[in-house]
Amino acid sequence: MGDPTLSDPAAALSSPLSMAVSAQDSDTLDLVREALNEKRVLLAYQPVVQTVLPEKVVFYEGLIRVMDRNGRIIPAKDFIDVVENTELGRMIDALALEKGLDALEMEPGLRLAINMSARSIGYPRWNRVLQAGLEKDPTIGERLILEITERTAIAIPEIVQVFMNDLQMKGISFTLDDFGSGFTSFKYLKEFYFDILKIDREYIRAIDNNTDNQAITRAIMSMARDMEMFTIAANVETAAEAEVLTKLGVDCMQGYFFGMPTITPHWQKTDPRRRVG
Repeated sequence: MGDPTLSDPAAALSSPLSMAVSAQDSDTLDLVREALNEKRVLLAYQPVVQTVLPEKVVFYEGLIRVMDRNGRIIPAKDFIDVVENTELGRMIDALALEKGLDALEMEPGLRLAINMSARSIGYPRWNRVLQAGLEKDPTIGERLILEITERTAIAIPEIVQVFMNDLQMKGISFTLDDFGSGFTSFKYLKEFYFDILKIDREYIRAIDNNTDNQAITRAIMSMARDMEMFTIAANVETAAEAEVLTKLGVDCMQGYFFGMPTITPHWQKTDPRRRVG
């Protein structure tokens, strides 16, 4: 006899496995909500390096980490997709920006990218955090990069355009993150005027053995140059991938091959001689 959950959606929803998964998701979201309310968050910093001089860090990306009450990091994959369209997603963006601005104030030589969803553009708390940071240190705008994912940017293009134009006047740069993961309209891409384009990991993974990915990456880079955007190859994990990307001429690279995200960057350590390259 077949599994009744395959033909009966109600049975599937009430099956022990489905109920356990749903309960686990609910528990995880409760942990995230509690952590955000208590500001149990921090940034992990990953270097973005110059391709022609890989020992030189061009800037860092600050990746949000959420901790449970015991100080353990809650894996982002367990909640990020669920909270993206909710108030929790907006809170995460605001707290990531707050932590990033604190780091920029602490380290005058730092340039830092912070992720955000386009859905946070009208979020009052996020805007208050940004305004307070810019007022506190006039150099922060020129050292802050905001990364917006392709899928959220294209959802509200007119709003994103106005938002970017306003903040670029204050020196802030913008990265179009995960480019190639969705169905970006090239018309909108041209009108956005992003400063940096980050090529989606799907085209970087094993690029040394995938001629299709090489061709796509080459085409993306050509388009980016025509639109006067710098390019970043994300999730570079091997020397072979880095070698191919170098030959293709990508401007910058980021990934485990060059450095894992760390919650203890050098500017938080005691040696005052160490500075961003």
